Amino acid sequence: MAQKNKRAELQADSEAKAAGTAQGGGFQEEAAVETVGKASASEARAAGAEQGGEFQEAASVETAEKASASRSASGVQAAGGGFLTVRAIDTPCIVIRSDTVDANIAAMAAAAARRGVQLRPHVKTHKLPELAHRQLAAGACGITAAKLSEAEVMADHGIRDIFIAYPVIGAAKAERAARLARRCRLVVGVDSAVGAQQLSAAAEAADITLEVRLEIESGLQRTGVLPERALPLAEQIMRMPGLRLTGIFTYRGALLGGAPTLELRAAGLEEGRLMAGVAEALRREGVPIQDVSVGSTPTAIYAAEVPGVTEIRPGTYVFQDRMQAAFGVCRQEECAAEVWATVISRPAPDRIVIDGGSKTFATDVQPNKAPLHLEGFGRIIGLPHAVFERMNEEHGVILIAPEDTCEPGDVLRIVPNHICSTMNLHNSVYINGREGLRQVEVAARGCIQ
Repeated sequence: MAQKNKRAELQADSEAKAAGTAQGGGFQEEAAVETVGKASASEARAAGAEQGGEFQEAASVETAEKASASRSASGVQAAGGGFLTVRAIDTPCIVIRSDTVDANIAAMAAAAARRGVQLRPHVKTHKLPELAHRQLAAGACGITAAKLSEAEVMADHGIRDIFIAYPVIGAAKAERAARLARRCRLVVGVDSAVGAQQLSAAAEAADITLEVRLEIESGLQRTGVLPERALPLAEQIMRMPGLRLTGIFTYRGALLGGAPTLELRAAGLEEGRLMAGVAEALRREGVPIQDVSVGSTPTAIYAAEVPGVTEIRPGTYVFQDRMQAAFGVCRQEECAAEVWATVISRPAPDRIVIDGGSKTFATDVQPNKAPLHLEGFGRIIGLPHAVFERMNEEHGVILIAPEDTCEPGDVLRIVPNHICSTMNLHNSVYINGREGLRQVEVAARGCIQ
């Protein structure tokens, strides 16, 4: 256990140093935030002290006999009506700090504006129409979705400019895309003649012109046409009735020279230059490329510096997470979404078990993988040496020090490795703002079609 604690301390220290250098800021570890589930007023006040009292938990320190009165006084509405206090929240759950979200949104909007590119954030991170509207109000030109069903949810909530950055394949999906294009400006990703032909047929049948972008494979070895094969496919698409090819796009993430990297600036510049070069080559052959869309949260602001890049599509920045903090993209306190989980057992002095497992926390960002080599599945706030070692469906096993005071009933706050796929596991979340806590449905959760 001593060896594991030492490794965890080194991991926490490296993450803190990386996060502290991001954006020229200094790292400030949260003070006295080990638990939020204690009954005493002093502990509840300590848990709420993060970021200068931004975390509004006053209602949670009411005594039990005043609980019903505090619920009425808090003005915090649950999804089905009624009021909430911090104590009323059942775990495991996600709690989002509204002010931190707004700050993250504003920072990325300002970064895009300074570089003269449009910002089209990816909503797969938050899946919340409310936050999409906040991003638009802060200057985003539209939103990005991965699946048609995500886009349909956002259109149902008044979003009118949507890019589906994913190949739409199948006649049924093409027909849905054509219907959706009557409700909003819709741009659809393609990377094959088959997909483009299906979209063309659906657009003709609906008597519309559907805007498409060609996906370019830029190193991730996922979807997209290789740069040297882009011209023949672009020319095919241009001849198809009902389609209008307006741009190219890619997603690569933190790759440099085809390998995972911590050199984010170099990775972003390489991505931007590759895409700007493809766009220019297509234009020379008569393909009227207008939009060159790139970027992930780690690389977007650097790719945006390349002349010829017109749009960036980061997603995670709205919340940030442990992975982004380890990259140095954000400071720890800029992670706006936390999973709250209750300690249900301490079967050994060096081990606790929480009520959140793989149904609560995403497992796609595995520990000890390049380039970050994260230890464990999340950062436990206030316990930097603890290691979230493993999970079953309903159990999360965390290694701690024997002197730690965690007991059954304590509530831990955990920043997950990857917030995007963690959000998709939850039916609802709690947004903590100046008005207090309110429960919000994750409207685009489970939109896989």
